[in-house]
Amino acid sequence: MGTGRKYDEKFKVEAVKLAKEIGTKKAAEELGMPKNTLGGWISKVRKGEIDTGSGSRSLGEALNLAQQL
Repeated sequence: MGTGRKYDEKFKVEAVKLAKEIGTKKAAEELGMPKNTLGGWISKVRKGEIDTGSGSRSLGEALNLAQQL
């Protein structure tokens, strides 16, 4: 079972940025958190449900978001 740990939005954003730099598995290991949790946040960023700030989306993510809008 999960620990029920709550993460604030700032932590999520920083974790996603780290995962983009070094990979999801390595970032999750360094942060001591489940890889699936981090993967879920990355998915939410792609869907626009978590805002990582301006300039943080890849070209593909930006085009996908533009098509959805």
